This record gives sequence, structure tokens and C-alpha cells, in this order.
Amino acid sequence: MTARENEIVFNRKRQVAPLSVIALESATELGLRINEHLREWWGGSGYKSDGFLIKNECPRFSSGDAKGIIRKSIRGDDVFILIDVGNYSCTYNFFGEENRMSPDDHFQDLKRIIQAAGGKAHRINVIMPMLYGGRQHKRSYRESLDCAVALQELEDMGVKNVITFDAHDSRVCNAVPLMGFDNIMPSYQVLKALIKRIVNLRIDKDSFMMVSPDEGALNRNMYYASVLGVELGMFYKRRDYSKVINGRNPIVAHEYLGNSVKGKVVFICDDIISSGESMLEVAYELKKRKAASILVYATYPVFTNGIKEFDKACKEGVIDCVFGTNLTYRTPELLNSGWYHDVDISKYIAYLIAALNHDISTGKVIDPHVKIRSLLKQYSRDGVIKDKEFAL
Repeated sequence: MTARENEIVFNRKRQVAPLSVIALESATELGLRINEHLREWWGGSGYKSDGFLIKNECPRFSSGDAKGIIRKSIRGDDVFILIDVGNYSCTYNFFGEENRMSPDDHFQDLKRIIQAAGGKAHRINVIMPMLYGGRQHKRSYRESLDCAVALQELEDMGVKNVITFDAHDSRVCNAVPLMGFDNIMPSYQVLKALIKRIVNLRIDKDSFMMVSPDEGALNRNMYYASVLGVELGMFYKRRDYSKVINGRNPIVAHEYLGNSVKGKVVFICDDIISSGESMLEVAYELKKRKAASILVYATYPVFTNGIKEFDKACKEGVIDCVFGTNLTYRTPELLNSGWYHDVDISKYIAYLIAALNHDISTGKVIDPHVKIRSLLKQYSRDGVIKDKEFAL
């Protein structure tokens, strides 16, 4: 962060209200990282050098009933509530048995904490990287639209802003046109991690190529191809619409559209790796077409079926490595796999919180095109990047 950015953002006179951060149990790790950045930036001025995290909990009775508790006054504060609805590592006792928390449980806890605030906060903002119900993004036949209804609930409860990352379909914001809704793409952070961790990576039309795993991920891959100045290919899924298996129509085949990938490093980008079947099939198809290396990125590395198949693909040399962010829960097995690279987004979120708390534009943060161009310019010139210059 530049000296000018520090001067603007960390000016106490321009704060909307005193800052408080509530990290629910599901986002404890990310909350601690964000708090450390905020402490570092504000600590020099002697303001809240002990941190901004507010203790909270949602204890449950053995019958499953629960309540939200905030352990410190937030009257008049600008409150940012951080939640990971996909964190299935959180558990609670239910009639004597351990029960894993589902996205429904996490969302109810979020509403409990908002209720516990009792309308006393100056403003409530929700940072929900993985949107609750976000994968059910359109209606076919007689189906629910959980994410749209959830956003409307939050608006009715007084939430002023919702911040999410790489939404499955950002058009869900149309459900709440009068509420602040920011869908942020961590493109710069991903490219920075890619360049730092892949040795001797050449990013040009002759050596590097973007490939979209399906039509739904085309826009995000198109963006990377545009800023990197490389070619773009894509797969589209042929589905059997006469069947529904595990809530979706099964994929019959992946068909490729685009130029040859022979001898090139291929970067595949998507919003989520769930079961990972589609991503693996695409990787194997690219290897059949003689791709030199395959790099995979997903904002949310969920791996609902475990990492066994990805581990096999990496050992066989089909996939070189997988990148993912710390915006959701990652298993210890995944973090220690050797082929997985974690992209830390905590500093980016901390800057967003600071900017919103001072009511300044986040336009340059949300659109990182200038910083990406500077990053690529230095990398092509020096072959390395300097962390101090490229901080976020």
C-alpha cells in the first residue's frame, strides 16, 4: 500500500464510525489474519492497537436450539460480520451426537448475531465470501431461489452492505437493488501467487493459454486472457437432461473449442472445485491434446469428494498444481498435499474494510487492472516481483 493510500485510508477523522469486526466461528482463521493487518495499520496511531475483533458465540442446546451472543458493546460502531457458510468443520452436539454445521446452520447463526446487535450498531456490513445458496442461481421448473431470498432477509434486518467474492452468478444482486452489494474478483492476488510460485513461468501467446472449463466460467477466464494478452479456449458440457443425479443433469462429454494447446502451459480458472469431476475430465482432455503443463485455480477449493483423485492426477503429471484462496475452509489434508498453493486474501479484505469504514471509493480495488499491468511489466523486466510494491 502506498504512502498516499495510507494517508487517505487511515485518517480517524474520516471514519464513518468506530470499527468493529465480528468473525463467526466459521471464519475464525480468516478473521484473525484480517485483524492483524488492521492492527498493524492502525497501531501506529495508537488507536485500538489491541485489535478490532469482537468476541461472540452461538451456543446450542442439546435439542439444537441456539442463540447469538456478542460479548462487547458495539453501540455506534461500524460493524463488519465475517462468515464462511461452507465451513463444514464446525460441529455441535445434537441429541448426544456430533452434528456438522451446514450452510443453513451458518446462515441462521449470522442472523442470530445481527439480532444480538439489537439495532445499536451504526451500520452492519456482512462479508460472506461464498454466498449462501449461491450455486442455485436460476429457476428451472418449480425451484427455490435461496440466495435471493437470503439477501432480502439480510436487507430487512438492517444490513447495509454485503461483500462477496467471485459469486457463481453476480446477477443475484438484482434481488436487493437498494442494498450495497459488491462482488469482488481476487484476480490480482491469484496472478501474483501464480508468478511467485511457478518457476520460470513465461506468459505470452506462444507459451501460455487460458482455458475455460465450461461456459459458466467463460467470463472470468476471458478477463485473465485479456489482461495477460494470451489466447483463450473453452470446453462446453453436453448433458443428459433426461436424468437428474445428485441434484444436477449428468455430463455426457466435454467438447473443446479453441486453438491448439500443444506444448503450452494451460491455466484453468473456475469459481469452485466441488466434487472436482469436471475439472479432472477437462485436465485429462487437455493432456490428450498435448498440453505441456496444466495449472488449476478455483476461488473455493471445497473438494466435497476429498482429494484422492486430484492427488492421483498430480502424481501422474496430468495436473501440475492447484491454487485456491483462504476464503473458505480447506482441510489439513489439502493444505499439506504438496501440490496445493494457498492464496491469502486477508490483506485485501482488510483494505476493503478500511476503505468502507472511511467511506472512500473501492473502485480501484475492485478493478485491479492497473496493478496487474504493473505486476506483469515488472515480472517481464526483472523476472521477480517485489512484495513491498505489490502488497495487496
